[in-house]
Amino acid sequence: MPPTDDTIRDLREALEATPENVKLRRHIARLLVEADRIAEAEKELRDALARAPDDEAVKLELAEVFSRRDKHSEALVLVESLINAPETSARARLAHARLLLAAGEVERAVGAYRTAIDEDPDLEDPALALRLGVYSDDDDEAATAEVVDGKVRGATCAPTGGDDAIPVERPEVTFDDVGGMDALKEEIGLKIIAPLNHPELYEAYGKKTGGGILLFGPPGCGKTHLARATAGEVKAGFMSVGIHEVLDMWIGESERKLHELFAQARANRPCVLFFDEVDALGASRSDMRGSAGRQLINQFLAELDGIDSSNDGLLILGATNAPWHLDAAFRRPGRFDRVIFVPPPDEPARAGILEILLKGKPQEKVDVKTVARKTPEFSGADLEAVVDAAVEDKLRRAIRERKASPLKTADLLAAAKKQKPTTKEWFATARNYALYSNQGGIYDDILEYLKLK
Repeated sequence: MPPTDDTIRDLREALEATPENVKLRRHIARLLVEADRIAEAEKELRDALARAPDDEAVKLELAEVFSRRDKHSEALVLVESLINAPETSARARLAHARLLLAAGEVERAVGAYRTAIDEDPDLEDPALALRLGVYSDDDDEAATAEVVDGKVRGATCAPTGGDDAIPVERPEVTFDDVGGMDALKEEIGLKIIAPLNHPELYEAYGKKTGGGILLFGPPGCGKTHLARATAGEVKAGFMSVGIHEVLDMWIGESERKLHELFAQARANRPCVLFFDEVDALGASRSDMRGSAGRQLINQFLAELDGIDSSNDGLLILGATNAPWHLDAAFRRPGRFDRVIFVPPPDEPARAGILEILLKGKPQEKVDVKTVARKTPEFSGADLEAVVDAAVEDKLRRAIRERKASPLKTADLLAAAKKQKPTTKEWFATARNYALYSNQGGIYDDILEYLKLK
């Protein structure tokens, strides 16, 4: 039976008296997960981690919540920080195995699972072992392929889904629905929209329309929304592809599904084919030991090159929070050769986002500019959390007082004080790559944003 709102509210009131009580925060987060309030659970665990940055239990629970919210890159970074520590627990290794499997790195996942079980046999997970192809009566065999019904089973990911076609949207959102980010929208207009709106000019110069664009930046800053609005601007079809729609447990099936997705997009030209968390499909081959992941990357590169079919009129957008994990071959000319940094929204953009988020909600002279000024480094997702928290507070008051009241500037400012910008964690990692692994200048925009250049 899921916990009641009253239970969670009472525990939160107890937490207000002892805000440094990390165990209580973890308990509240677990109750929130049971109540399917995952975003709130993430916030509680982030607050716990800020108070206890070395607490392994907090990191593992936050990584699990990240995975539930499809933030696989952040989950992997968090768990790898535990794996790289001088002392690593078996539970951390087991979590690492699950995340590696989700990313398609089967052999590494097998190794992590075996090590975890060797250290603590009580952690044995039969379901995970089955997906990895690890069996208790065959300790020397790692992820052995198995022939079933004429197909070769590798331990890659989720079961085959059946019909591989995904819906082709016709987005009605445009850049008018994207708050702020004027410079970014102008850049996309020049690099993406103009070629698709004026194909005759490009044809006259013998230049094809379409191509590949890589959007990267902190999570929650609107990369997916921006991709959908781009399709809306050119009145093109839009196909949003998640890793679960490509990765398959049968060897060769992932490559086939990827090819069919490209074929579907080509049949609906002009079309925007959007890959979210593209680094999970195109991880660096130098980090791989198995051949299955390499074959998928080779297939992806062949589709980008349009070896068997023309990609004219097809725009391929990839979004990633971790561009440093993407194989370098993806950034060669003709592939994801145009790389665009999507930073946290600036002050005017935050004001624009707040206006959009507040549409349709009862409000009284909300000064979005003041709220925007008080929320530096907040992502669009952070601002949404601020608005949600303010609304929830109003609902609690309305239920208690039996009278509804509109949102005010003070309500949003009070909610903003309780919310920390989630972009700081990302920039802490990105800064190191920008400073020490930036030979091609791909991360120059990060340095400029951080005023390090």
